[in-house]
Amino acid sequence: MIESHALGDAVVGLLFVTNLLLLGSGYLNACVRAVALQGLVVGLLPLLMPGEGPLWRSAALAVVGMGLKGVAFPWMLSRLLRDVEVRKESEPFVGNIPSLGLGVGAVGFSLWVSSRLTPLLAASDGVLVSAGLATLLIGLLIIVSRRKAVSQVLGYIVLENGIYTFGLATVGHVPLLVELGVLMDAFVAVFIMSIAAYHISREFNHMDVDLLDKLQG
Repeated sequence: MIESHALGDAVVGLLFVTNLLLLGSGYLNACVRAVALQGLVVGLLPLLMPGEGPLWRSAALAVVGMGLKGVAFPWMLSRLLRDVEVRKESEPFVGNIPSLGLGVGAVGFSLWVSSRLTPLLAASDGVLVSAGLATLLIGLLIIVSRRKAVSQVLGYIVLENGIYTFGLATVGHVPLLVELGVLMDAFVAVFIMSIAAYHISREFNHMDVDLLDKLQG
């Protein structure tokens, strides 16, 4: 469990708040800032977990995680938005208000699942399990409900944040090289998707991924 309950509750609260901000805002710059804050929060988690190894191990993982999730990913997406001159998610498949409703439903479902799952996992923290699962589900929701390629990249980052949080809450510490490897995989994926989104915008003058199925060879 998280050692400091006050700090742990603040972290979980920020995860829920950033998730709802992502669902309720149509402005992509605001969404990137929300993802940056969420990345900093998720990157901080290794320092709040029970210490089974040396402090430098948790500190190194936290620095790398916060650097990638809270700085590198948002910086790449901010540059992408500036280059393609896209400011807003227009006409998503699911509107902001219905998305918020689905997000609240995902949080409720996650709380229910965590109440059933936590007794089976002695090392788990129930609230953090629910936060990780809710973040994972909301990341999936963003991916399938948004039209812009940038929004779908944001959804992938949120999904990865949810998987990372859920894994830390249920499994605890895993080998440092494995955790760093997962972070680097996420970095490469976001990097490639950002390049793809840029080229989509440059070639077709839009970033609506649903229009790509209308292209003919």
